[in-house]
Amino acid sequence: MVILPQLRVIDTPRGPLTYTLTRKAVKNLNLRIRSGNEVMVSVPLRCSVRQADDFVREKSGWIFDAVERLESRMAEPLPPVSRVECAQRLSEALTRVYPLVAPLGVAFPALKLRDLKSQWGNCHWLQGYITLNTALARCPEELRDYVALHELVHFLCHDHGPGFYARMDALMPDWRRRRKALKGYSGALEHKTKGSESI
Repeated sequence: MVILPQLRVIDTPRGPLTYTLTRKAVKNLNLRIRSGNEVMVSVPLRCSVRQADDFVREKSGWIFDAVERLESRMAEPLPPVSRVECAQRLSEALTRVYPLVAPLGVAFPALKLRDLKSQWGNCHWLQGYITLNTALARCPEELRDYVALHELVHFLCHDHGPGFYARMDALMPDWRRRRKALKGYSGALEHKTKGSESI
């Protein structure tokens, strides 16, 4: 019997993590990161999906650190962005992707900008606003759009459960590629946008 590899997405303390699960005739649970930062996990045939998810979640800190180290070697340097440019770029990103969720009943949120240490953005759905990291303004447009949509979808799905990923798949089918590309700009989180402030 051939057991095909399975793409899995799990929640971790540092955010969602995608990995490829393969069952084979091995004795131990094995983890490796291939070129392109693809996380590969092979497990014994008798191992359950839940055990595999728990294993990856337990190793998630090491995985994120390893991927960040690899991507920091590849990430292109990003030019500085003024406060005015920052506000304009992030406002435009929100405006571009909002029509995707408007038919679903999401009201246009207020936007705040912050120098966040470890997040690209977050959603305050009860208060009706989202926060975007000023460092995001230094990233390519398609990545700004991805983060803006990610936060907007949280008005519909407040956690990173299956419903959230289903919405992202429907609204932005290539969001996983964009998320992977965004990880290559993690160094931007360490460089604050000059003169940035909340708006």
